[in-house]
Amino acid sequence: MLKFAKSQPVLFISALAALGTMLIVPPDKGYADYINYTVLIQLFGLMTAVAGLRSVGLFDRLTEILLSKAGTVRRLGAVFILLCFFSSMLVTNDVALLTFVPLTLLVCRAIPDEKSRILMIVLETAAANLGSMLTPVGNPQNLYLYNEFQLTALSFVQTLLPAGIIGGAVLLLLNMMLPNEGCSGASSSEKAKIRAIPAAGYGILFVICLLTVFRVLPDWACLLAAVAIGLAFDRKLLLKVDYALLATFVCFFVFTGNIARIDAVSSFFSRILSGNEILVSALLSQVISNVPAAVMLSGFTDKGTALLLGVDLGGLGTIIASLASLISFQFYRKAENARPVKYLAVFSAVNFGMLIPLLLIHIFLLHN
Repeated sequence: MLKFAKSQPVLFISALAALGTMLIVPPDKGYADYINYTVLIQLFGLMTAVAGLRSVGLFDRLTEILLSKAGTVRRLGAVFILLCFFSSMLVTNDVALLTFVPLTLLVCRAIPDEKSRILMIVLETAAANLGSMLTPVGNPQNLYLYNEFQLTALSFVQTLLPAGIIGGAVLLLLNMMLPNEGCSGASSSEKAKIRAIPAAGYGILFVICLLTVFRVLPDWACLLAAVAIGLAFDRKLLLKVDYALLATFVCFFVFTGNIARIDAVSSFFSRILSGNEILVSALLSQVISNVPAAVMLSGFTDKGTALLLGVDLGGLGTIIASLASLISFQFYRKAENARPVKYLAVFSAVNFGMLIPLLLIHIFLLHN
């Protein structure tokens, strides 16, 4: 139990929360209405498609092409920031960081300045969190809220684009703190090879997933395509799907469904959220991370865009505000000559330095 809690802390906590509320609201027919099956199917399809595209070497090849032009530490930092920012819009912030942080550590072996390595990883982590907020498929909470509140693509972009643009510009300015000196190791002598036929299959699956997200195709088409393409090209790929994330969503669906049926608790959350959706969701994200915060609070407000903005901005701040940030930290912590305390100090300074102004600006605009 302890080993499971350490390896999957969010799932463990969400399971305990669900079980706790089940003691108050015993299982009945109403439980079936808690689950948002659309979100689960779309997440499954997207994770299968992205895992497949990674397995065929597509990301490696694209990275090699983009890094081939980087000749200085500062330019290398800008390349990684842009890679994480734009790739996270389609492949999620988790996948962007799983792909580019290890590569950053590999390339930065030729850079003796540890402060530069820390700043580069912190900036690309923030870039992945900011870029992922700009599309419904960029992160799990976006996909959930986009479906839960039946948002349109236009309202989604209008809500988050200003914060994304401002945040991205600030990151590029902060990148100027990196030294403008030459670096080696930014390119590889061996070119990554892409397996064309599987890549085409996974690409088709990814397009089907996007069409499902934007409600052009039904959910069952996404599910059937994911299973069929996974079985056709690599059966083991279906085992690489993050089932812990899917289980976490189910647990929080049960938790929030039961909470909504407890009058006193439901009234409390509805009262504190009213008019304060951005602030409350951003603050709660600092403690339990933005994915469970989105699921937990969605049942107590009808202001989906405000909640969406709050949890996405809430991904900045503490190291646990976005679970994607923990991916970067774990990679760095295990690296040679790592300085975790220094990393956390830089991470906190950059993230809170962006979170507080962005939060204040959007709260001011909302109330004026």
